[in-house]
Amino acid sequence: MATRQTVTVDGHRLRVTNLDKVLYPVTGTTKRDVLAYWQAVAAVMIPHVARRPATRKRWPDGVGTDEHPGTPFFRKNLEDSAPDWVPRMELEHSDHTNVYPLVEHPAVLAWFGQVGALEVHVPQWRFGEDGSPGAPDRLVLDLDPGPGVELPQIAEIARWCREILDDMGLASIPVTSGSKGIHLYAALDGTYTSQQVSEVAHELARSLEADHPDEVVSEMKKSRRTGKVLIDWSQNNRNKTTVAPYSLRGRSHPNVAAPRTWEELEDPGLAQLDYQQVMERVADGFDPLEGFGAAGAPEGGGSGSPAPEGTGSRGSSKAGGGDRVGRKGSPKKNTGGKNATRPGGEETPPQDSLSVYRSKRDASRTPEPVPQESPSAGEDDPIFVIQEHHARRLHYDTRLEHDGVLVSWAVPKGPPLRSGTQRLAVQTEDHPMEYATFEGRIPKGEYGAGEVGIWDSGTVEIEKWEDGKVVAVLHGQPDGGLGGRPRRYALIRTDDESGWIIRLTKDQPEARGGSRPGGRDKRKDTADTAATGASSATRSPSRRRDASADRNTSAQASVPDPLPQPMLATAGSAADVRRDDWVFEGKWDGYRVVAGIGGDGVELRSRNGTDLTGTFPELAELSELVPPGTVLDGEVVALGRGSRPDFGLLQMRGRLTSAREVEQAMSRIPVYYMVFDVLHTAEHGSLRREPYTERRAVLRDLVNEGAHVQVPGDLGDSLDDALDTSTELQLEGVLAKKAGSVYRAGRRSRDWIKIKTENHQEVVVIGWRRGKGSRSRSLGSLLVAVPGDDGRLHYAGRVGTGFGSDELDELRATLEKMTRKTAPAEGVPREDASDATWVRPKFVGEVKHSGRTRDGRLRQPVWRGFRPDKTPDEVAWEAPAEG
Repeated sequence: MATRQTVTVDGHRLRVTNLDKVLYPVTGTTKRDVLAYWQAVAAVMIPHVARRPATRKRWPDGVGTDEHPGTPFFRKNLEDSAPDWVPRMELEHSDHTNVYPLVEHPAVLAWFGQVGALEVHVPQWRFGEDGSPGAPDRLVLDLDPGPGVELPQIAEIARWCREILDDMGLASIPVTSGSKGIHLYAALDGTYTSQQVSEVAHELARSLEADHPDEVVSEMKKSRRTGKVLIDWSQNNRNKTTVAPYSLRGRSHPNVAAPRTWEELEDPGLAQLDYQQVMERVADGFDPLEGFGAAGAPEGGGSGSPAPEGTGSRGSSKAGGGDRVGRKGSPKKNTGGKNATRPGGEETPPQDSLSVYRSKRDASRTPEPVPQESPSAGEDDPIFVIQEHHARRLHYDTRLEHDGVLVSWAVPKGPPLRSGTQRLAVQTEDHPMEYATFEGRIPKGEYGAGEVGIWDSGTVEIEKWEDGKVVAVLHGQPDGGLGGRPRRYALIRTDDESGWIIRLTKDQPEARGGSRPGGRDKRKDTADTAATGASSATRSPSRRRDASADRNTSAQASVPDPLPQPMLATAGSAADVRRDDWVFEGKWDGYRVVAGIGGDGVELRSRNGTDLTGTFPELAELSELVPPGTVLDGEVVALGRGSRPDFGLLQMRGRLTSAREVEQAMSRIPVYYMVFDVLHTAEHGSLRREPYTERRAVLRDLVNEGAHVQVPGDLGDSLDDALDTSTELQLEGVLAKKAGSVYRAGRRSRDWIKIKTENHQEVVVIGWRRGKGSRSRSLGSLLVAVPGDDGRLHYAGRVGTGFGSDELDELRATLEKMTRKTAPAEGVPREDASDATWVRPKFVGEVKHSGRTRDGRLRQPVWRGFRPDKTPDEVAWEAPAEG
């Protein structure tokens, strides 16, 4: 039989080779069998992968056996050898662009079989007609079993998920994954962002975990998964992919990600299906996914299934019903209300109060609601919303319902939280009521382009609504930006037509029960920020006070100059904290920062005194949350997957220097200040000689939490509890602090012991080696060292993983300016020194590793980033992680 031949598939010529090559040795399944399978399922598979970027997992030499598995690799970029007729599309990432194949016709699947691509992975969205990623058209849940869990048990949990999805109006279809678990798919109508869908899926997983803690887990930690099923909600992330329905799997047996019926899941003998069984089902016309979604829908539109009510509607581009008309007594002149008045006093003909709003927006290009009907007044309690808008400049859009529309002002620094304080406010066009729940990204090039999120919302009591003056009491959410208390504001127009000021009045109302929008806002409460998600499990009950209370003198508002250096912890183990009275806190994976809140603003200093005020401008909100004259100690973090601290993301923010770069990055990588100590207040003066527990009591009473400021609580009453919680929350470790310890500024003390649950090590960069292949123009690895007890640098090994492509280029450019002729460390082996370029030992970095070898080298180190807050003389070997 010929080893090479040319075949025609769906009108496309394809050269195929080695058709008798065995790709699945256990079953003897050949490449010929694989190509036959792809063609058999093409008609039922393509509707679910069309217009989606296809990542392939390839086994060119076959999958092997359990004892001798084959070597697969993921392939995103289209192979150079791909036939010209393979459809393709570019996808721009943050630091590079990939060219993906599109599975638009059976010939593409045949080519996949020829190159040993057994698995096809796709995201939950499709490319739009303009080549940009569309909104997700489906929600997916991956039910992944831990050790000891069988498929029928997973099916039971799938039915629990189905009940919740049904309640949301989302019909779901199960897919046995071909590996160990089950996937659930629910069609969406394409009006919700990936972030919104992820939030819904995450909340579903968490609620099931709360109801069934012995069967379900919603986070990835392997130590918690024995005997349980992980509901992996994260694959709804825009950047994540899931193995496609009808895809083969690269296991020892040629199983398939096979769509099933709910009746099949009732079978106690439920098992995964192999490719021959699936071919038979398809040949019999049996396709449980028939009619699911819209085949090849260019905008990713789904089947028209309703979206989850109250959970995804915030970013909807649909125009809601019940629009309003008419505005009586509008505070703004010439806005189009009934008998509107021109500046000269003459009346204009009545017009739709939303005409200006519509004229600035194209409903086909922006996700904002653009209703076409005229608004009409509602009968419920009026509402307000304040939206944090990261446009060219950050501002807070403050909107009050009046006569059926949201009368709107842009407040650059946000509504003041200190009595008597006033801020500039610029009145903008009236917005439709549907805008009260809008969150999402307005595309570049459109009016108001940027990210919009809800800062606070609730009901509003209008006390005065006159031409040029509005007085209103806002009742926000308990955890909203207004601090969970009613706030009375006065809005007063200046001489300029659109210029106003907003002032928090000195006579503030008492709190009342109930802050939701009088039944008008039916959406699920998703006001928690990512930082709240990271700290909610550890936070003590909030004891709020008015952080904006007036101070009588500027002396009270002053802070020590310079700010104190932070107290440092000593690396230790559980044995160091078994006695005495200790408090256990989370060890946050970020930058240590001391914050001074003075009468003239906020100052942020790193542990080595570097000014970080301009690096993290969002933390200027401290001036509204904390009384002037306060000095705080805490950790600045960025949050990644699962709302957990991500040091790599923080590095991306921390290395930005220009104000423009920082402003652009604030919406993509926001940071949060986790406050754990207070060193000085205007009321108490210095608190550094007070016991730690007393300082914490002051802190909890002093600091109001905000969008970027949190006061995490203790991790538990015992070290074991703290370690368990730290592991569950995927924190870096635990900080144990003696309850009676004083604050020793700038000193390392055994009153504070850091106990890590992961092995992280600070290192000094001493050189680099040239890269090969794609890294030939950057570098292959860094050579690092750690000071020994003798104070000299000793070689600690090579680090070649954990870098982003853009980071590699920057590293080499930076290090090439610092070269020297000799190795700055002792003990570098000849094979590592042979092609090394040595540099001055100036920079400190951090790696994650799996331990140390007998000769003191790091095992499997992975680069985590530079530590600009550390100097080489501060680096020392860390104690091994607990457990």
